Amino acid sequence: MPSSPQSSQASAYPPAPLPLSIIIIGCGLGGLAAAHTLASSGHKVTILEAAEKIGEVGAGIQVTPNVVRLLLRWGLGEELERVAVEPEAVVFRRYENGEIVGRTKWGENMRKEFGVPYYHIHRADYHTMLSRLALSHPHVTLRLSSLVTSHTSHPTTPSITLSSGEVLSADLIIGADGIKSLTRNIVVGRKDQASPTGDAAYRATISAEKMMEDEELRGLIERPEMTAWMGPRRHIMGYCIRGRREYNLVMLHPARDAVFAPSTLPSNNPSNPSSDSSEATGDSFKNKAEQRKAEKAREESWTAKGSVEEMRAEFADFEPRIKKMLSFIPSTLVWKLFDRAPLPNWIHPSSPIVLIGDACHPMLPYRAQGAAMAIEDAAVLGVLLSRISSKAQLRPLLQAYFELRVGRTSETQKSSRLNQWIFHLEDGEEQRERDRQMRKAMEDDEAEEREGNIVGKGGNEGNMNQWADKRKNGEQFGYDAEEVGKRWWREHGGALARL
Repeated sequence: MPSSPQSSQASAYPPAPLPLSIIIIGCGLGGLAAAHTLASSGHKVTILEAAEKIGEVGAGIQVTPNVVRLLLRWGLGEELERVAVEPEAVVFRRYENGEIVGRTKWGENMRKEFGVPYYHIHRADYHTMLSRLALSHPHVTLRLSSLVTSHTSHPTTPSITLSSGEVLSADLIIGADGIKSLTRNIVVGRKDQASPTGDAAYRATISAEKMMEDEELRGLIERPEMTAWMGPRRHIMGYCIRGRREYNLVMLHPARDAVFAPSTLPSNNPSNPSSDSSEATGDSFKNKAEQRKAEKAREESWTAKGSVEEMRAEFADFEPRIKKMLSFIPSTLVWKLFDRAPLPNWIHPSSPIVLIGDACHPMLPYRAQGAAMAIEDAAVLGVLLSRISSKAQLRPLLQAYFELRVGRTSETQKSSRLNQWIFHLEDGEEQRERDRQMRKAMEDDEAEEREGNIVGKGGNEGNMNQWADKRKNGEQFGYDAEEVGKRWWREHGGALARL
């Protein structure tokens, strides 16, 4: 069982015997969390952010118990309660008529089983919260308009060069620069090519006040649940954010303008990562115009404007409530989804340069674990480096971080890919089997609840509703990143202390 959220933070991040100078490239959620955990033990941290001002675009994001327990220990409980929403359940519906095919109760059940709630929050609120936390440390400096253009490896003091020509060096460089990471290319020694998944996502929010005026939509606000409408090659996820003042929609659909070279077509096997061993060149295309079209389709942007007309047409066969909600949306962002196979290592072979978050293990959104994995990375790395007492220990500690994290993040990537397949089944035999399994899990959970068993005895192992699978829930949501780091130190720290 994870330790209590009220456990002393000092026990996770005690003052480091050897404070390091650390550069973090990227001011996203993972970079900010790493700045907090590292500065908590006295390391001097400089965050480099290419943007001119700090901020986050986007819409809703899920904050699952494996991360909530960390945020509560970090003193963010009151802010979470103020801006987040605690969903009562996850509900799965048929796309064309809204029929419920699955439901798993959350709310009280999550608190009972994992000791902390499950939250939905707006990404901008989440970013603001972690930004204030990180910048409250006297050892943290944020530098905006600081675009990193190159890295120089060195056995003890790696450096980076900014677009201004300024060179900065440190004891450790952390690449928290996301899915477009330049640092990843330095670590793996080549340009790491993404594989298109064939999917894209529209994102938008709707005023809850407007929805409350409509009899058919009011229930989506009054009863805060996460609702998934599943259809052939498409699904929509909806939930309340900002104290139920807004309703968030994420609409997954085929990326119509994607151009795939034959070797980069996404696999239909959800248990295997998409291959990224091939890099398309001009020889793969008939002409330069086709090549430019392919390159545009490969652009990994999460701020691109989408067409509301195309969005509405994409989901024209969904139930009336969906069509009504989409009619309320004046503009939308569209986000093309790319995948990468797990990296063989997250550490530069000859220099203290390491990766965290999407820079080393980008997550598809189907399991809502992308930000969670980055924040877990930050916690494990912070715990380990809080114990460092000599430079000779740095590489073994970075290697320990990688070994502690790579298995978990790889399994979470697989789980996300599996949901992509589950949610997007074409109507037919496999879809009917999915719905049968989800109904069975819902009926079992309802029976257990009637018997007064809040947490539930049934396992639902292997169920296509992964949130009903209690073994998977335990592994995903019961994980305690700080305890993982502390346990490693208890078991191996004695030998390392002799270095």
